[in-house]
Amino acid sequence: MPMVEVAGKSFEVDEEGYLTNLADWDENIAKYLAQEEKVEMGDDHWEIINFLREYYNEYQIAPAIRVLTKAVAKKLGPDKGNNKYLYELFPYGPAKQACKIAGLPKPTGCI
Repeated sequence: MPMVEVAGKSFEVDEEGYLTNLADWDENIAKYLAQEEKVEMGDDHWEIINFLREYYNEYQIAPAIRVLTKAVAKKLGPDKGNNKYLYELFPYGPAKQACKIAGLPKPTGCI
C-alpha cells in the first residue's frame, strides 16, 4: 500500500489516496488531503467534513451523493443540501472528494 507523510508521521492510503485506517485521521491529514484534491478548506468545507464524519460514526457507511444531499438538507437546511452548493465546495464529486478529505472510505456506487 502507498504511504503519505503528514506532520512527520506516515499514513497508509489505498491506490486512490483514501486513508486505510480511519483512526489515523486528524485535521492535519484533512488539510493535506484537501491540498492534494486542490480544495481550499473554509468553514463551509469543514462543516460538510464534520457532518460526514458524524454520519459515518452513526451509520458506518460513507454516503453516495443522493444520500449525502438528502442528509445534509435534513440537518443543515435545503440551502446546503443541494448538488449546486456541494459541487461548489467539492467540484470533483462531493461524496467522493469530501469523504476522502474526511478520512472515510470511498462511497459505494462512486466510480
